[in-house]
Amino acid sequence: MTHLGYLLVGWGASLGALGFYALRVMQRGRRAAGRVPPERRRWLAAEETS
Repeated sequence: MTHLGYLLVGWGASLGALGFYALRVMQRGRRAAGRVPPERRRWLAAEETS
């Protein structure tokens, strides 16, 4: 394998692992957000108080 091959495999593995980690974090966040009672979901619906 050439130097370019090693470089591409290294970058591909790194970006693939980072992408997989980001997807898992988002899945876990959505699952956790679903367990929050509706009256405590402050970040989902912004109500104007003015």
